[in-house]
Amino acid sequence: MPPSSASSATLYVVATPIGNMGDFSPRAVETLRQVAAICAEDTRHSRPLMQQFGIDTPLLALHEHNEEALTEKLLTRLLAGESLALISDAGTPLVSDPGFRLVRAARKAGVRVSPVPGASALIAALSVAGLPSDRFVFEGFLPAKSGARRERLQALADEARTMIFYESAHRIRDFLHDAGEILGAARPAVLARELTKLFETVLDGSLAEIAAQVDADANQEKGEFVVLIEGIADSAEAQLAEGLRIYRALLAHLPPSTAAKIAAELSGAPRKALYGQ
Repeated sequence: MPPSSASSATLYVVATPIGNMGDFSPRAVETLRQVAAICAEDTRHSRPLMQQFGIDTPLLALHEHNEEALTEKLLTRLLAGESLALISDAGTPLVSDPGFRLVRAARKAGVRVSPVPGASALIAALSVAGLPSDRFVFEGFLPAKSGARRERLQALADEARTMIFYESAHRIRDFLHDAGEILGAARPAVLARELTKLFETVLDGSLAEIAAQVDADANQEKGEFVVLIEGIADSAEAQLAEGLRIYRALLAHLPPSTAAKIAAELSGAPRKALYGQ
């Protein structure tokens, strides 16, 4: 829908640095200085950044717990002609961050919504990973509980595109071990930690190798993480992944030899490759 003639206001979606302050663009700084208010995920987190760049625009808290209730009030301000900006704690808003409801409501009401691009952890990680980047899928944060996380990983076992995940410091080890067990310990992957910050590291290798490096070095468990995992390589790998999925499900009800035989027939994977896995 084109912008409404009733309002000349704009909702700016502004990217902020994910670490290095040099990535904060002059356009972003100028935009944040000129709008009537800045909607920030956590005003306590964003205020030091604003002070560092001499931005004294009022900050409003907009997070997952109040976005639905606050959207109507913000939309009223936009329709009255006040331009607003939306930022997250770091990086590009709406990518695993709040803001979707406000952006959708603004567009539906005919308010102009304009991006001010900048840092994005997932794109930064993809650009240096050395994994196929022509097609990828972003999964964000997987469920915190192991059972739900493993179920989601199992659903991605046949995914051909490079998979990108966010993960927290206190779950990174469990994530890597679950991914290796379900997607295959030999699956190529990259772990990008603290991108653009002082202790930036980018580890590559198999899921098993990366998990071993993290297990052996407590420093690799600290910070913010992007995990990239290569998609299934070919039809043979896809058959094997499907065969293993079926085999493991059948093991709860059948002897291993019978489960492997049925799984091989259903998936086309070699029986010997399934038995005992």
